[in-house]
Amino acid sequence: MPILPKSFVRHVVLFVFIILFPTFSLAEMVSVSGDNVNLRTGPSTTSPVRWRYGSGFPLQVLEKKGEWLKVQDFENDTGWLHKSLTAGTGHMIVKVNKGSDEKINIRSGPGTNHKVVGMAHYGVVFRTIEQKNGWALVRHESGLEGWILRSLLWGF
Repeated sequence: MPILPKSFVRHVVLFVFIILFPTFSLAEMVSVSGDNVNLRTGPSTTSPVRWRYGSGFPLQVLEKKGEWLKVQDFENDTGWLHKSLTAGTGHMIVKVNKGSDEKINIRSGPGTNHKVVGMAHYGVVFRTIEQKNGWALVRHESGLEGWILRSLLWGF
């Protein structure tokens, strides 16, 4: 019986894992569709409201129960909202500088050598246009478009 190289065996195991278990590779994300969308304590319109989110707010799906999604936001708050109030449109939120007046740079290109075209503070939501080399091209509802270092953002 031939002996297979360890690297070959590792590659085969990795390939099988990726093919058979794709749900482990990426968490499901959604964005809020609508303004003043209620995040509830349970999967029902009679459950108390925990938070209200604005349009585009990105959320990670933790669980599904019928037409309801248990979600988590970038501050690790969790709750339930109806699936009809979400979309698969990519959005990101600034996750750094909480409790400070510091802002992050929005640049004309994907790199620190590009001109600053705007700034944003903690909690600002952007529509995701493109991701490239650790940077995200985003657009704010005001129309401002530019690149932000991906590690400063949370979402998809």
